[in-house]
Amino acid sequence: MKALLPVVFLLTSALATQAQPVKRLYLANDDHTDYMWTGNEAQYDSAFVHMLDYYMGQIDSTRNNPDDFQARFNCDGSYWLRTYQKYRSPAQFDRLIGYLKSGHISSPLNALVSTYGGQPTEAVLRGMYYAGQLERQYSGPASRLRFSMAVCMENQTLPMGLSSLWAGAGAKYSWRGVCGCASRIANASLAHRNHQLYRYMGPDRRSVIMKWYNLTGENSGVGGYAETRPQRKTAGIAANFARTINDLTTLCDTVSASSTYPYNVAGAFGYGWDDLSTFVAPDFIRAAQTGTTPNRRVRVSNEEDFFRDVDRSYPNLPGESVSYGNEWDLYPASMNETTAQVRRATEKLRTAEALASFVSLKDSTFARDLTPARKQAWDAYGLYWEHDWTADGPVTRQERADWQTKQKNYITGYVDTLYNRSVTALGSHVKAVSGTAIRFYVFNPLSWIRSDVADFAFVGNDPVKVIDVQTNIEATSQVIRKGGRPYLRIWAENIPSVGYKVFEIRTGAPTRQPLAAQVNGETIQNGYYRLRLRKSGVISELVDLRAGNRNVIQSIDGRLLNDLGTTNPDAGNTVEVDNAGAVSVTLKAVSNDPIAHTVRVTLYKNSRRIEIEDSIQANFDSIKTWAFSLNLTKPTTRHEELGAILTAKKETRGGHYAARNGTSALGRYDWLTFNHFADLSEAAYGVTVSNMDCSFFKLGQSTTDSLWETSTQLNALAGGQVDGPKLGILKQNGATAFRYQFALTTHQSAFDALAAMRFSLEHQNPLVTGVVTGSAGSYPAATYSLLTVTDRNVLLWSLKPSEEGINNGLLTRFWNVTNTAVTPGLQLARPIRRAWQTTHIETNERTVSPTKGSLNVPFGPSQLNTYRLELQP
Repeated sequence: MKALLPVVFLLTSALATQAQPVKRLYLANDDHTDYMWTGNEAQYDSAFVHMLDYYMGQIDSTRNNPDDFQARFNCDGSYWLRTYQKYRSPAQFDRLIGYLKSGHISSPLNALVSTYGGQPTEAVLRGMYYAGQLERQYSGPASRLRFSMAVCMENQTLPMGLSSLWAGAGAKYSWRGVCGCASRIANASLAHRNHQLYRYMGPDRRSVIMKWYNLTGENSGVGGYAETRPQRKTAGIAANFARTINDLTTLCDTVSASSTYPYNVAGAFGYGWDDLSTFVAPDFIRAAQTGTTPNRRVRVSNEEDFFRDVDRSYPNLPGESVSYGNEWDLYPASMNETTAQVRRATEKLRTAEALASFVSLKDSTFARDLTPARKQAWDAYGLYWEHDWTADGPVTRQERADWQTKQKNYITGYVDTLYNRSVTALGSHVKAVSGTAIRFYVFNPLSWIRSDVADFAFVGNDPVKVIDVQTNIEATSQVIRKGGRPYLRIWAENIPSVGYKVFEIRTGAPTRQPLAAQVNGETIQNGYYRLRLRKSGVISELVDLRAGNRNVIQSIDGRLLNDLGTTNPDAGNTVEVDNAGAVSVTLKAVSNDPIAHTVRVTLYKNSRRIEIEDSIQANFDSIKTWAFSLNLTKPTTRHEELGAILTAKKETRGGHYAARNGTSALGRYDWLTFNHFADLSEAAYGVTVSNMDCSFFKLGQSTTDSLWETSTQLNALAGGQVDGPKLGILKQNGATAFRYQFALTTHQSAFDALAAMRFSLEHQNPLVTGVVTGSAGSYPAATYSLLTVTDRNVLLWSLKPSEEGINNGLLTRFWNVTNTAVTPGLQLARPIRRAWQTTHIETNERTVSPTKGSLNVPFGPSQLNTYRLELQP
């Protein structure tokens, strides 16, 4: 028996070895892009092209290797592809597309590595449009091109709603490596995440698989943004790869009950770190070859293969649906007016594209010559929020600021041109009347019937009245001056959903009506509110007349409402009436306390909207905020982030913000995303603040690791280098003119996400007017509605001609802003012939069948969906 023992022992050992699962490790090579930080545009463009040439050559030379040991390369933005297409021949670009399809080269949907917390929802989507264009252009019956990844790197924070936007655009996977530098988040938080492999999920339950490892060492190791490159300079590249492989092997712990990574699949992605370019394909192949053992398979990865393995092997990953706040996202506020102009253009795009859709349905060639400008604008959306707004690298701050301004100009130039052309063109498709009478249309880009103010540019000395052509009823009107120009302001009743009404200007005095609001010195009052505007521009009194004369304002830390930080509320010029009439009344205050600024407050006769237009007329280098101090009791704040409406509380208290892990805060809580609105509400009363120009706000005295969840003070960030003078652009890049547009309303009810969003969209998407000039009239002469939605909870978010032209249909995006699943009917003036649900970047996903020319489609709670609609002639 003793003689048999060694044999039995060897057999048992062999069986044990075979029983151990093989650990599958993926090493992915990319060159992290610090665009306009490590190098300027020309340097990076050259680096992109030469690196792609090199890696395609390496792919060719290793094509006969075993699959795991073939060269692969991963771009970290589709702008690499855009640049290669620009500087190489069509044949060379086709070769690159071939390697994208084969999986030897990969690219995410995003243009470059960006910060996202300060972006409007639609800006995120437009920044990925180039990838959608490639998907449609290079997919056919035999082969198909799809981009299944999206990334957000280096910055320590991450929004919640971004996952929904990525997934809706077609992404399935993402990975994050952080810097752990220029950060106010403790390293202990970055080293102890709740999950390192999970489903990153938005409020609509759409998700991407996320790899976000603990950062326990340097950011050039696992958990950083160059995971395959430990910075042991004396060890040599082979030894560094060996260390990475050993780190991944140790990470895969499926034995310990307390394992933080109970998986047999692990990946280390990224090599480039802060280098302009890297050429290391053979080193990856050698590392995979030498690291592979009977119990460990090491593969040169395109990143997607790692995620497919995870998805196949671990279908029940934990989910995570929280926001981590904002950090590097904040630095575009160091050029706040430039960033605000991009935000305004993004909102204006909604109207410009809706108008263009009307015109394109009658003229398929409309705005075709703007295609290059449009594509350049989409590129600029993908570039504007590039993550190196820190501006603390080799590229000078002035170069970076000039580059940001250039991207802004691409966006605003395209949007303004499309808008102006479309306003004129629609008027030419509505028949004018003979004689001297002037007709103008009032256009509503939103998907519900609206009654609201409309301003028509008009010069005339004689009194006139305005008649609704459809009803033949006189509209309430007045003459105002705005921006130094005269306008005829009317109250336009019942403007149809995504449609227009026509009005006629007739000679004669308008029917006399009382002023929309009464003014007594600094006090203005209409049927809804009494408000006092002080000389400094501060609003010190706001009484809600229909809520039992409830006082809405209280002083908090010495600040009132619309308070820029004044030390004396009465410092400034005498408050004066700027415009007054039967539709609206505006008060104006001009002050130098604490800085030269002007405030205009407008009340309307027929609206609960209080409009506040603020401007600063001086440069500043300190952090400035507009404070809104409210008389509420422990309110809950909700706000639109991007693709999501969040509750500003920690997840442990029913909110959407990541809570602490042990003693460390996982996120950053001082500055929250401020997209269309923020709302502060008690159980049965609240205040909604609509915002156009500010990207962030702070609740009370919130700090980086302390969220003042029940504060009654909202501080809108007017601009500044929030993390000190070393991060961001100095002194607002010299700007001396800043504009901020807010609107307030109160509600005697609990918070209603639909009401808040509709209120803010109406404020930020005013009714549009244009002269009626048509000789024939391909659209009706009195009124017309192109699109309606049968369920009021679902809002039209975008309406535009297809990227490939109107002959490929109308693209429509809708958002169910409620937490309830609904199935609305989508109806157009012309029957829908064919329809597809598409990604948010316009790639068809599935056919949907119209019923009697209409479309009934299901929306999950909080879901954003996009459809391509072909209409019958």
